[in-house]
Amino acid sequence: MGRGVVKSAGLMMTGIFISRVLGFIRERAVAQVFGRTAETDAFFAAFAIPDLMYYILVGGALSAAFIPVFTGYLARGQEEEGWRVASTFINITVLLLFLCTGLGIIFAPSLAPLVAYQFSGDQLSLLIRLMRIMFPAVFFTALAGLAMGVLNSYQYFFTTALGPIIYNTAIILSAYLLGPRLGLTGMALGVVLGAVGNFLVQLPPFTERAGGYVPTIDINHEGIRHMGGLMLPALLGLSIAQINLIIGQNLASGLDGGITALRLANRLIQFPLGVFAMGISTALFPELTRLAARDEVQEFKQSFSLGLRVVFLITIPAGMGLLALRVPIVRLLFESGQFTSRDTQATATALFFYSFGLFSQSGIQLLTKTFYSIRDTRTPVKIGLLNIVVNTLLSIFFLRKTSLGHGGLALAFSLTSLVNLMVFLHLLRRRLGTIDGRRIAAAALKSIFASIVMGLAVVMLAGRLEGMLNMAHFTGRLLQVGLSILAGVLIYAAMVFLLRMEEVGYIIRLLKERLPAR
Repeated sequence: MGRGVVKSAGLMMTGIFISRVLGFIRERAVAQVFGRTAETDAFFAAFAIPDLMYYILVGGALSAAFIPVFTGYLARGQEEEGWRVASTFINITVLLLFLCTGLGIIFAPSLAPLVAYQFSGDQLSLLIRLMRIMFPAVFFTALAGLAMGVLNSYQYFFTTALGPIIYNTAIILSAYLLGPRLGLTGMALGVVLGAVGNFLVQLPPFTERAGGYVPTIDINHEGIRHMGGLMLPALLGLSIAQINLIIGQNLASGLDGGITALRLANRLIQFPLGVFAMGISTALFPELTRLAARDEVQEFKQSFSLGLRVVFLITIPAGMGLLALRVPIVRLLFESGQFTSRDTQATATALFFYSFGLFSQSGIQLLTKTFYSIRDTRTPVKIGLLNIVVNTLLSIFFLRKTSLGHGGLALAFSLTSLVNLMVFLHLLRRRLGTIDGRRIAAAALKSIFASIVMGLAVVMLAGRLEGMLNMAHFTGRLLQVGLSILAGVLIYAAMVFLLRMEEVGYIIRLLKERLPAR
């Protein structure tokens, strides 16, 4: 893995880390000001359709079609031609975003039952109002996504990492400043302001590199036709993924506070998933794309293998840590104001089951981009179809045949992600012949063993600290979680060195790249 990729991964992970910390502060603000209620369920449900719009129009199109094709032009020294293609793509996407945003605002009452069919009365009215307010946020977030796609193709990641920080900061401020006066409407306005800020920060570096932009739409260009061929399967795949999420949300809409508990637990899972898995895969994606474009197969396999092993090295212990400290962490982050100890237990239950699937979700992030880098968007679609079937069946089974409640939905999600990971690896091996499977499996097993040792030690330490410290005070909670995490990191690090895991060398290189030069 090249020095440039290491620096990019480090920058991305630093920015995402800060953004995720602010994300926790944001979720804590919602929990503290509003609690875990039917109203907060409506607030989180309001994101479903706008998120679907974003992933379909920008998320999938960028990852599956735009970045591979545009980066290919840059790698071959055809920047001017690449910008002709990029200009058409950007212009078409902006027009579609504008149209969909307007239609979403107008038809929000018809869309609301699709995301929470068991809502009624005031809860349904609140959902519709919040959806209408937040639809414009998708427009600006998508514009920011377009700019990020171009900047990432040029190996520029600074504002890509900075934008989400601005987004989260705006929502936090709106919770404390507008929430007490306007309620959840104030939070929705904060979402829009954050999205605008995210877009504006991308403009200066984008403008510097957009000298080749032309206000034209050339749908007959070979590059656009190539993008279209890559994009259609990706759009179908992402539609399936979002439909899967909406189905789960619908099932939880009949559980009072269920959507909020799942949302908060998922945010905790998203921290290591976003910081490490997303940071590594985002930085590695252009490198994999270039290696694939140059037909450097052996280097491609080596980069993928190392990337996946590093992802496992970090996310397997992260999942174990969240499982072992689920109650202390939720209590520390969210139990305040309107968020009670009962809400802590409900959220910790969801976190318990989500934790099992963290490493597989992280692997899927990298594997999806790996298939996109070799311009195979059909395979993720097929796996997406499997995802929605397996997750829906398991969710219904756990809800109807067990007493797990919303925890059953989290368990179904984790089991489904494990199945998907296995299928992804199997199909990639068939595609490439070999994927360094023995080294990947050995690294995963070593990480699991080290994580179990760490988890047992952390559980015992956290239990002792709970008896020694005052859990009614924030300081006691912070000390319990902080000391337990510190001990867990040290124990896992010792185990990693004892097991002589070679992937730790990449982490050391990553840290050195982020340290200032003497």
